[in-house]
Amino acid sequence: MKNYILTIDQGTTSTRAIIFDNFGNQIIFSKKEIPQITTSDGVVEQDPEVLWESVVYTVNDVISKFEGDLSKIKVLGITNQRETTLIWNKKTGECVHNAIVWQSIQSKKICNDLVEMGYSDLFKKKTGLIISPYFSASKIKWIFDRYPELVQKAKNKEILFGTVDTYLVWKLTNGKKHITDYSNASRTMLFNIHDLCWDNEILEILDIPKEILPSVVDSSGLIGEATYLKNLNPKLSVEIGAIIGDQQASLFGHCCFDKGDIKNTYGTGCFMLMNTQEYAVESKTGLLTTIAWSINNKVEYALEGSVFIAGAVVQWIRDNIGLINSSDETESICYKADGSDGVIFVPAFTGLGTPYWDSEAKGSIFGLNKNTKKENIVAASIEAIAFQSKDIIELMKKESTLKTKILAVDGGASVNNYLMQFQADILNCKIVRPECLEMTALGAAYLAGLALNLFNVDDIKKMHCVDEIFESKMSLLESNQRYKNWKIAIKATQKFKTKRGVNYVKKME
Repeated sequence: MKNYILTIDQGTTSTRAIIFDNFGNQIIFSKKEIPQITTSDGVVEQDPEVLWESVVYTVNDVISKFEGDLSKIKVLGITNQRETTLIWNKKTGECVHNAIVWQSIQSKKICNDLVEMGYSDLFKKKTGLIISPYFSASKIKWIFDRYPELVQKAKNKEILFGTVDTYLVWKLTNGKKHITDYSNASRTMLFNIHDLCWDNEILEILDIPKEILPSVVDSSGLIGEATYLKNLNPKLSVEIGAIIGDQQASLFGHCCFDKGDIKNTYGTGCFMLMNTQEYAVESKTGLLTTIAWSINNKVEYALEGSVFIAGAVVQWIRDNIGLINSSDETESICYKADGSDGVIFVPAFTGLGTPYWDSEAKGSIFGLNKNTKKENIVAASIEAIAFQSKDIIELMKKESTLKTKILAVDGGASVNNYLMQFQADILNCKIVRPECLEMTALGAAYLAGLALNLFNVDDIKKMHCVDEIFESKMSLLESNQRYKNWKIAIKATQKFKTKRGVNYVKKME
């Protein structure tokens, strides 16, 4: 019997709603872009109402296009941009501030102060995370520091905190459920990933009242009805069956169920996760230890590396400096130019992620000569995505003694054959691209289907289909030299800083 799963994939730059059948086939798709509110000092925010409206629009769109029996849409899976922080009034639902996006760095002073006070090891040991404005904790504190009257309101349970998943579930259940799952909780920098609870010591250090935090539930499991959907169509009676952070959802969608399985998602940022199952591997080299998912009260872990600017660099060369008219052009431009011709582009627009964790770094371009064309810079921007991914793979090799032979890929930029081939060349391994590139949404659909017993894990493995495999064509000598040049460019980028509008070069050690 054919049944259907509705998924909401609320990402950084867009919201997607997709209906899958219980055989893993994508039936109907809708997408709506979300504008970012940005400033020159690294602030990245979103209007919460616009975010919610994008969810309503896309869900309504796929529902209106669905030609079958609406009662066959059995369950809802939610996956979301992680770390993005919202605080709202419990009675009115109105947010006290814009959603502070994971990329935003206005709380970097708070993080710097925590590091200077010697809290780095404590936070890393408990949360698996490096102290960074990337995560939710410092964003919450930044809001409380700016609006100190909110602290008492938090203690009075008048306001609530949530990452995007929590906010959406709260809205979809008409304010009845204030919850998150283990994967999203593990990204707040407030959650003890070993004791599996909100950490009282960290909350005290940051002066964040525990009363604002959501309850934590399994990533897969029936939570309650999404009663708001009846406003879109009274015939809809859909249970929420899954909540999971987008990168963990992608890991699950790729069927990376075994220890050592790795995937890379090429979205706005670039996120690489390796399943470590029941072992929370403590990284010594700048990787993050995070919760992959929780099913039937069993938590599994992952190692993660994060690239802040991946697909976003394509938006930048399109919107900011006009090198391209659309992202679809980049593949043909790169092949036509025969690559970057020695140009190296380090797109550190919001700092550098793994393994550098340098929020002060700025974007840089190296290797220009009199023959450099704009096409070479376009190619360099695409190659930068692959170089940053290699940075992470190299760390994962050290942490796990893993010999990387296969990398599963997904995300918008993974359709670019030039990028995928260059990634295979630089990594000297196979790149496996699945037929369904909406792997984040598919992972959420799988978890939701599991909650309702529409299929089991063995069924999911059989559903997984490969589109194309890319194998290395570059000599190892050339690959190693190009990566060496990239590392030199990174080092130079970190030496050059911009502070209060004045450029200076960091003193060389």
